[in-house]
Amino acid sequence: ITGLSIRHVGEHFQHSNNTISQYFCIFIFIFSLSLFYDTYVHMPAVDEVQSGIREDPRFWPFFWDAIGALDGSHIHAVLGANDQAPYCNHK
Repeated sequence: ITGLSIRHVGEHFQHSNNTISQYFCIFIFIFSLSLFYDTYVHMPAVDEVQSGIREDPRFWPFFWDAIGALDGSHIHAVLGANDQAPYCNHK
């Protein structure tokens, strides 16, 4: 379950909001430890980039310096008010 509030997660798993919050803090602490990070997180080598992207001149210029991807994640980004006008009415 991703992108839900503590209240929704607590109701789904039938635990109090306080319990969900405590375990969330524990997981954040564990994931922030350098031992966990050094063991399980690594940056991909250039060879790990799919050949369809690496060999296509339409895509490679945009991905040559990418250090990784977040599958299934949506990163909310907002432009400043001064920079929004050129992008209005674009999908």
